[in-house]
Formats: sequence, structure tokens, C-alpha cells
Amino acid sequence: MNYFNVFSNIFITKGVQRILITDLQRDKSELFPLELYDIIEELKENSIDDIIKSYDPESQDFVKEYIDVLLQNEFGFISKNNWDTNFPALPYNFLVPNEITNAFLQLNDLSLLGKINQSLSNMGTEHVVIHYNKSLTIDEFEFIEKTFQNSTVTSIEIFSQYVEGFNEDFFKILDERSTRIYNLVFYSCRKSPFKPKDQYKFTLSFMQELIQINSCGKVDLKYFNTNLPKVLEAINYNSCLHKKISIDSEGNIKNCPVMPQSFGNIKNISLEDAVNNGYFKQYWNLTKDSIEVCKDCEFRYICTDCRAYTEQSHIKNGLDVSKPLKCGYDPYTGEWKEWSTNPLKQKAIKVYGF
Repeated sequence: MNYFNVFSNIFITKGVQRILITDLQRDKSELFPLELYDIIEELKENSIDDIIKSYDPESQDFVKEYIDVLLQNEFGFISKNNWDTNFPALPYNFLVPNEITNAFLQLNDLSLLGKINQSLSNMGTEHVVIHYNKSLTIDEFEFIEKTFQNSTVTSIEIFSQYVEGFNEDFFKILDERSTRIYNLVFYSCRKSPFKPKDQYKFTLSFMQELIQINSCGKVDLKYFNTNLPKVLEAINYNSCLHKKISIDSEGNIKNCPVMPQSFGNIKNISLEDAVNNGYFKQYWNLTKDSIEVCKDCEFRYICTDCRAYTEQSHIKNGLDVSKPLKCGYDPYTGEWKEWSTNPLKQKAIKVYGF
């Protein structure tokens, strides 16, 4: 008897209209019709011949074609016996030792970095995003690097205002002095001073528009993330807020800089004390399976959830479980539309002042 064995790195998400098959090893996802899900489930328990025979003669070729699709995409293999015991399912639990993994810092004053760094290191933070409202000099970039020199932080992403005079020599010097900075984005740049090349340790980009904090939370195919850690985190926790912390431009400590609730100010309390506040982690365990509409979406585990901007339509156990406001996808029709023109979203859009 021939059996089809799904590789353990293949993860299937069932939506209301379609399924998404994610290859966690190759970091890619593909959409397929919903009926393929039932065939895959049957293949787990039955031989290929038995499954084909269970269908009426008119549908048997259809089933064979689907099995060929699974083979062509290398989602599994055929064996003489059922290999379930030899290929156990991939465990989908997500565990990291860090109390906080990521920090978003919206800074007006770099002098606060020393205090912030000490707290972040105490909590094992590895990744930091800095949004600076002014332009940075070489000395200030170097100050940022030196501040995190003996910390747990391994990667720094910086968004800063562009200033005339930035040239290749500037970034050559910066490259020599950088070890943790991996991405630089300069906004309010009328014209790129030169075409960035893959010659630095960091990626470099220039953009004309002003980067606004309230522009976050957009749901788009280009933002979807299919790597194994992010998918596993999304299965078990909130894909945006879990083990994250932020400081807004006023120094307020929050889950996200645009969320209204503050857990103190960095000038008065430590980040550790803020995290230990009973309400700081209230959204950490809110998965997409608990969010209205999202729970029926085939993209839910590769999409980032947003609790800062929602449709404000559902509250459960004191938590906002409404669909993200800036999502234009309808899993019930499989169609993408512009979210900002949706009549059903206009009330929430007015509340947020967009």
C-alpha cells in the first residue's frame, strides 16, 4: 500500500474559503482550494489507493491531480508504509528565555539610553528599534553603539531624519564604527544622495515622506512573515505585542507607542517595574484565533496583529478582540479592498482621528 507523508515542516492553516500551506523550512506560503484540506487529512490515516477508491469515479482523477500538486511542491513524499511514527509532527510550542525580546524607542533625548539599556539588558532584550525625531551626527551614532556595547542587544534599527550632507564618506565612517546597527532608514529626504549599495554592514534606505508613528498596523501581503520563529510565536501568542516594550516621545512606557495605556514614565520608574505591572502583559496571550474575523482567516499565523488600531467592535473579558482596523482583507470572500474606504470602518476611523 502506498501512503502520502506530509513533511513535518509543512504547516497548514485552514481558512473559511481557502487553505494556506506554509513551508517553514523554505520560508514561503501558497494558497490552495479548501477541498485540498480534507484530502490531506484523509491521507494522514489512509493509503492513497483507499482514498481514491472512496471517491466516485468522476472525482478520482481530481484527487490524483491534488496528490500530484502536493508532490510537485515537495510538501511530502510517498512510501510503501505509513511513516507517521518515523516523522513525528513538529512541536508548535514557542519558548524564549528573554523577558523582553524587542524594544521600540521613540526618542527626543539620547541621554536616556543609558538607563534604558541597563533595564533592557536585565530583561535579556536582543532587538531595538530607535525612532529619532531629529537628525543624527556621526558622534551620536557612535554614542548609540557604545551605549549598547556591553548589553544583551545584538541588533539595532534606526529611523532618523535626513539632513543635507550625508554622503558615501559619511556612511563609510559609520560602517567602520558600527557593529550592532543593521538597518538605517532616513526620512524627509527629497532626493537620495546616492544609490545605496551592498557595501556596508547595515542596509540603507532613503524616503521622501515623513515616517509617522500612527502609520503602523497596516495589514498587507508584503508584510507577511513566514519564518519558523514568527509563525510559532503567532500560534501561541499575540504576534505584535508578545514580549515587546516601547517608550513614546514623552517617555511613557507602553506595549506600543500609539496605544493609549501607559505603565509609567521612564524618568520615574524602571522598565522592569512597568513590565511587572499586572496589566502590562494582558494582551500577550491574545492569539489570532481569538480575534474576530482573523480567526477565520488563512493568513492569521503569518500576519502581524495590531491592538493599537482596531475596528472597536468586540470586547471580551476586558480585551479588545476586534479585527485590526487597517486590514482590507475579507476571508469570507477571499478579496482585498482598501480598508480606509470601507463604510463599516468609518466610525472607528473617526475615533482615531485618521
